[in-house]
This record gives sequence, structure tokens and C-alpha cells, in this order.
Amino acid sequence: MASSPLLFAFLPHRRRLLAAAASFAALLAVSGPAHADRVIRIVVPFGAGATQDTVARTFSNELGQALGATVVVDNRAGAGGTVGTGQVAKAAPDGNTLVLAAASHYLASHLYARLPYDPVKDFVGVAFLGRTGYVVGVPAASGITSIADLVAKAKAQPGALNYASAGNGSASHLATALLAAQAGVQLQHIPFKSTGDATTELLAGRVQVVTGATIGMLPLRSDPRVKLLAYSGTARSRFLPDLPTVAESGVPGYTFDTWLGLLAPAATPPAEVERINAAVRKVLADPAVQERLARVGVEAGTLPVAEFQQLLKDDAVAAGRIVKAADVRIE
Repeated sequence: MASSPLLFAFLPHRRRLLAAAASFAALLAVSGPAHADRVIRIVVPFGAGATQDTVARTFSNELGQALGATVVVDNRAGAGGTVGTGQVAKAAPDGNTLVLAAASHYLASHLYARLPYDPVKDFVGVAFLGRTGYVVGVPAASGITSIADLVAKAKAQPGALNYASAGNGSASHLATALLAAQAGVQLQHIPFKSTGDATTELLAGRVQVVTGATIGMLPLRSDPRVKLLAYSGTARSRFLPDLPTVAESGVPGYTFDTWLGLLAPAATPPAEVERINAAVRKVLADPAVQERLARVGVEAGTLPVAEFQQLLKDDAVAAGRIVKAADVRIE
């Protein structure tokens, strides 16, 4: 059967179309996994309900959209946050594994005799997210209505009062230990696995004191089982303006708050760090995200990478002073 002249005319065009399709498929093979199919894991080194956990889940969807990726929040609690943090230190430095860190990140290096990672050398600061403080709470049935009352009762009964925390080495542990040290009293520490567990014990009246992050204590403002005594910052919190600071309540000089931020393995390429930082700053510029963070007691903020790195260096030094003042050491 004779071939059609029309078929011969079409063949060159068909070959060009096939070549173009092959080139497009090759492009997708290269670019697809790096963008549309990318999964970024934010490790939270504490359990559900902790400050880092709530913050991570507050903006993870928007961050995923800004990066063209799926962002997964992964809770890896244990040993005052060092278990999950250690996993990130050993992760591939490709920007796909981050840790949502806070003050406890640098406190750990001064608390533990041995760590499986170096909090300074093994990480690079990626994005500052904001700050939050801590609130001292006691069971309402205790009759304690102020920090002065708490200090007086603790002095009258040395070692008889206990306090709960989110675990040895956690910020809630150090915040109360520092308060006790500066007030000159003895309080017994009872570590739990999470802030949620510690708060449950407070609500049940089984512990006498909890110094919890604002994020977890705000919902207790109207709970008749709890009395909030004071805020840990240098000034009153805009989220709890009627609550005095610990310093103005009888422990001069006391202050304890925390930054929140994303860190990555140290060898992560600077271009990748800058890319994630830009995406975070875009997300946190959204008033809706700022409002969601404010509802849980976090003052949202952003910094360029270089400024965040300087903040981390300063905090690493400050953490040593806090641990020394609190007189805490974990073997």
C-alpha cells in the first residue's frame, strides 16, 4: 500500500513533538522531587502541648505553601529535648530536617556532663520566630496568692514544697530552679515528660508549683483550680497585663524568657538557609499568623540570618550564667 504524502509531511513535526515531550519529562524528573514532592520535617524535641509543638503547628501549613513543600511536625521528646535535637544534628544537611528550638537548646550544654552533639558547632540558625515568657502557677487550694507568699511558705518548710516541669533540663525546670535559688528557698523538683503532664498535676493539686510557658498557662487564667502568681519577664506581658513580674513581686533581678527559632544541621548550604529564612519571614508577616501566635502568648518576630546567628551566640553565653545561678547539674 502506498504511503500518504500527508503522513510524510507530519513525521518531522511528530518527531519534534516527541523530542519536546522527552525533554519536558526529563525536566520534571530533575525538578519535581526538589520542589513539589519535597517533605520538610520540623522536629519538636518535646511532647504535644509544649511551646515548640504549638508554635510549629501554628504556621507549618503556610510555611509549606511558601516553600512549595509539605511540612511535617515530628515530636521527638526525651531527656530535656536532647533526644530530638540530637537526631537533627545527625540529619542530612539539605534543609529538609529542622528543629524548633528554644532557650533549652543552649541550657543543655551547661546542664549535661555529656551530650551526643554540640549545641553551638553542630547547628546553624535558620529563622527567628519570636519570644515568649513563663508564668508561675500554684493550686488555688494552697492559699498562696503571691510570690511573697510562696517564698515565705517555702522558707517556713524547707524542701517540703515541690514543683513539676517538662523534664530534667527543660526550660520550665530551669525557670523554677532559678527562682528558688534567687529567692533563697528549697523546692523539690519532679520532672515529667511534657508540659501537659506537669500542668495536669498542677490542676489535680498533686504538685505545689509549675512555672510554665505563657502558651500553656494562658488557658488557666479563669480556671478556679489554679492561681497564677507572676510573669517571668523583665516587664509585664501584654497577654497578662494584670499579672506582676516575679522581680516586682519580691525576687529582684529575676528574669527568664525564651526565643523560638528554627535550626538546621551546621553544614546546611547558606543559600538553603537564606531561602527558608525568607519563607518564614513571609509567613510571619501575615497578620492572621501573628494573631494565632498571639493567642498562645508568643510575640512573633523575624530577623535576618546574620542577626539571628548573633542572638544565638549571645544566648549560648547567657545560658551558662543561668545554669550557674540556678545551681543545676544533670549527669
